[in-house]
Amino acid sequence: MEQENKQIKIWDVPVRLFHWTLVLGCVLAYISAEVGILDAHVLIGYFLIALLVFRVLWGFIGTQYSRFRSFLFSPAETMGYVKAIRAGQPTHYYGHNPAGALMVFGLLALLAAIFMSGLVTLATVDYEGPLLFLANHVSDDTSYFFRHAHDFFVDVALILIPLHLLGVIAGSIQHKENLARSMVTGMKNVAPDSTHQ
Repeated sequence: MEQENKQIKIWDVPVRLFHWTLVLGCVLAYISAEVGILDAHVLIGYFLIALLVFRVLWGFIGTQYSRFRSFLFSPAETMGYVKAIRAGQPTHYYGHNPAGALMVFGLLALLAAIFMSGLVTLATVDYEGPLLFLANHVSDDTSYFFRHAHDFFVDVALILIPLHLLGVIAGSIQHKENLARSMVTGMKNVAPDSTHQ
């Protein structure tokens, strides 16, 4: 019983702050675009880019479970984990499990695509921003391609985010732990079958 109540620190403060600040920032960016407050949208975008750059750096120099190498899994291990989920007996991981890791890397890559297409759009359509030098080197068709790509990537994010939330709920149920709370407190329960990654 004592083992069941024992907890271990998994998520450090920078990772938790990144996670929840990213959530808030993305909500504000989406709302500001929808209601047409574009100056705020651009400023929030710059902030989110800085946040993403920080997370990528922290993925190499941060604490154990924040480093990307702690949740790099082979395709075979990822498929094995997915099969174990279907069987109702997935291995417990302290850090990100293989399915969660795939989602994290997918979301980070998607954010990079959203931000890059946004910066190119800002430069070539609105004639602003750090990539303004592209304005005279890009055709109108290419400019609007990036504008549409920006919207498309946001639409993809609106699909992945609910899938991420479903994964958190499913993982919380299967492993009998509150994963959302652990991203607030940084703590997870020690489980006998946990894999230290």
